[in-house]
Formats: sequence, structure tokens, C-alpha cells
Amino acid sequence: MTTGPAPVRELDPYAINELSQAAQKILAEFGGSATRPELLERVAETAAALSGRTRHHCRPVDTPDGLFVLRGLPLDDADVGPTPLSWATAGDSAAEWDVTLLLLATVMGNPIAWRGQQDGRFVHNIVPSPGHEQEQTGASSAVLLSPHTEDAFHPGRAHLLMLACVRNHDRIATTAASVRRARLDPRDIATLSRPALPILPDDAYAEARGFDGRPPDVPTLWQSEDGLTLRFDPAYTPLDEATPEHRAAYGRLTDELARVSVAVSLEPGDVLVVDNDVVVHGRVPFQARYDGTDRWLKRASVRVPGRRTRPAAEAEEHGYGQAAVQAYDPHDSDEARDR
Repeated sequence: MTTGPAPVRELDPYAINELSQAAQKILAEFGGSATRPELLERVAETAAALSGRTRHHCRPVDTPDGLFVLRGLPLDDADVGPTPLSWATAGDSAAEWDVTLLLLATVMGNPIAWRGQQDGRFVHNIVPSPGHEQEQTGASSAVLLSPHTEDAFHPGRAHLLMLACVRNHDRIATTAASVRRARLDPRDIATLSRPALPILPDDAYAEARGFDGRPPDVPTLWQSEDGLTLRFDPAYTPLDEATPEHRAAYGRLTDELARVSVAVSLEPGDVLVVDNDVVVHGRVPFQARYDGTDRWLKRASVRVPGRRTRPAAEAEEHGYGQAAVQAYDPHDSDEARDR
């Protein structure tokens, strides 16, 4: 893994002011809470009216890196309060950032939530939590969070993952690796393009892990119209059930992703935008203090209407009984969504 600069888009003063004022106005209207359903409608209306200058910063990922950092939004460490000890106790902490992230997400696509995760919120709080230090979830700290596709187990997973940095005193790095930077043998691509193994739900989805149904086998790699894409989560893929050929190819892909991985240390106010079809992300281990100063991110997941980057066979998957809820089109079912 290398520590290198991620592509950065510096927000200009006009865009910063426009986004800040819009978020503050929406939050004032809804009483300081970003969880009320009516707020989503106001966010959609406001996002549609944002200037072309602001929207230009939110244009699609446009390099093989598969990610960029939006930089420049102001954040006062004292104003946001202490880092919560878990998502469940976060409440409306740093709610202006929830709204700001929803505005940005709505310009880029359609935010989604999961009924089975963080009480169905559209913005998640990612903080280290006591008792979860060793898990392969965002609540962990003491272990390497293995590089993975966000919500890889589900056919309705996000096209874009957004991570807004609220606090990162220790400059703890998010890791990221683009499959389009990797050098892969055509034979390995062919092997990993065949559906051979399932990807199981991670520990954040307790209900999904108890789902009574045969896990579907899915491909790890496939060619989309604009290049190679992947669906990757080794921590929840039963590789011991694969053939030796498949395990070897998967291992070489893992090694290549490690070779091209970069470490991105987000600064407060940064928003990392990751193409979830191209980039796997993770996090380096760290020692949590649980004293109100630990790393704190806000996370939003975004589907891009009309984007066709997924194999058609995904439409037949059961998703382990989990439903991805789209913010602005509740009538768009899993079966009808664009791929």
C-alpha cells in the first residue's frame, strides 16, 4: 500500500457558502433533526436548485482512480460535540453534516438506506464502539478493515459511497484500491467472471445473516460498458469452498489490489466519494480512546439512476431479505431498478 494523494476537487467559496446556507436553512426548518421523512423532500427540492458551479464539483468520478475528495467545507471541532460511542447513541449529533451530505448525495444520484442497518437512516455515523474492536464492520478499530465493496452481498448496493470526515485527529487512513489500476491476467479475469461463490452479509446485518435461503453464487469481476468492475468482500466470501484455480485467481486479485492501494487520510470537512463498482475500500487499525476525540465519519450510499454496471443476473438475487430504500422514489422496486 502506498500513501499518495487522492484526486482532490477544491470547492470554491461560492459553492461552500451555497451548501452551508442550504443545509442550515433545511435544518432550521426541521427542528435540528435530519431524520424526519419530510426533510428528504426538502433536500431534493433544494439540491435541484443548486447552482451549476456547485453541481460541477459533484460531476461523476472521471479517472481510473475511481474516487475523489471534495475539500473545503468548514467544520468547527468544538461545535460538533464529542465523538459518540456508537451509532445508536449518536442521535442528531453534527446534524448539519447529515444534511450537507444528503445534498451532495442527491446531486450525484439517489441516497439509499437499509431497513436492517442503523434504524433505516440515510446517513450513518461511523465511529469506533466498545466491544466491536475486532469486527469487520465500521464500528471496529483494532483490526485492519479488509478492502471490500460496500454492501457487496446485496444486488441493490450503492453505485457511490460517500464518507464525510467530522473528526480525524489521528489522521487514520481510509484505504482504497481501484481494479482499473490493477494488472490482471486475462485467465484470472475469466475465472473470476464466473459465478462460483456467494458473498455473505456482514456482521452489521444481523437479520440478513439469519436469512433462510440458499446464498447465490456471484461473479467477482465483470466487464461493463466503461471498463472492468468488481464485487469483492473476502472477509465474507467462503473461499475454502472454491476450487484451487478459483482460490489462486482470487488471491492474485487480492495481491494486486493491495499493490495499487492508497491510504487517504481525510481532514475534517473532507468528503471522499468512491465508485463502489470500481474501488474497494477499508481502514487501517487504530487504538480507540473512547474519550470523545476518536475518528468520526458520516456515510451515505448513493444509487445513480440509469447507470448500467451490474450483470443482469443480479435481478434474480434475494438480497438475504434486505431492502434498499431509495430516498426519492419509493415506487422503484429492486426488480425494476436500472442496472
